[in-house]
Amino acid sequence: MLVLVLACLVFGFANSRFIQPTNLSIILQQAAVVGALAVGQTLIILTAGIDLSVGAIMVLSSLVMAKLVSDGGLPGIVALLVGFAVAVVAALLNGLLVTKINLPPFIVTLGTLSIFTAATLIYAQGMTISLTPGGVLTWTGRDISLGGFHLTVGVLMMLALYALSAYALRQTAWGKHLYATGDDVEAARLAGIRTNRVLLSAYVVAGAVFGIAAWILVGRINGADPNAGLNANLESITAVVIGGTSLFGGRGAVVGSLIGALIVQVFDNGLALAGMDPNYQVLAVGLLVIAAVAADQWIRSVKS
Repeated sequence: MLVLVLACLVFGFANSRFIQPTNLSIILQQAAVVGALAVGQTLIILTAGIDLSVGAIMVLSSLVMAKLVSDGGLPGIVALLVGFAVAVVAALLNGLLVTKINLPPFIVTLGTLSIFTAATLIYAQGMTISLTPGGVLTWTGRDISLGGFHLTVGVLMMLALYALSAYALRQTAWGKHLYATGDDVEAARLAGIRTNRVLLSAYVVAGAVFGIAAWILVGRINGADPNAGLNANLESITAVVIGGTSLFGGRGAVVGSLIGALIVQVFDNGLALAGMDPNYQVLAVGLLVIAAVAADQWIRSVKS
């Protein structure tokens, strides 16, 4: 939180446009998609895993939703449910490969990243799909005015995802089993926790969250773009790590990922207003990741 406040103060002093309500509203809207993805990424990282395919799953799901309405003529609600199903099945595939064949999550999701990306490009034939605003799929992009401050339905959905996941992780047996499995899988198994079932459930729930992120993305751009998730994997991992969740699993809180997602967007927005080249913005995000991981390892070494 301190980094977020300091970043806002620095960028606010550097450029007066940064602290204007319109710009702050844009930051929140930009954070909605990455913030939603970070919820699912947090669940997986808490199990000591990682998902490099989150962006590809989201884009594939969004293309299916938009194409079924645009080309297939299906009702929006049907396309939405099919898109959710695609995201859940894709995440389930990752989970099955991790739990049933015991493959490392990094390797599994690195492979499925290519598979899902290729499937998206083949399915969409490289074409961007535009939708007419006002339908079910674009509802998440609907503007809501709160005392002159503009939000979208997608932003509120992202905040609701954080509230629900924070409750599930802290107040349910499932959440406690997730932390225990990520902290020490063998100790959790000896304690009677069905660790494979917990791991698989984490991937399935994360898949549903990625489907919601796809819905938010469609509402934000009024359509679907096969190239929309190029930086989503890196930004979602960055948000989770900066937010204090350990890459070694078993430690962290989903609320921290929300702060991390906001930090990423504040840096992107602030650097863009300063006129920095987009390539250097990506460089800055990469440095943030390295700094956050280094801090995480230092904290673990001090505690041990």
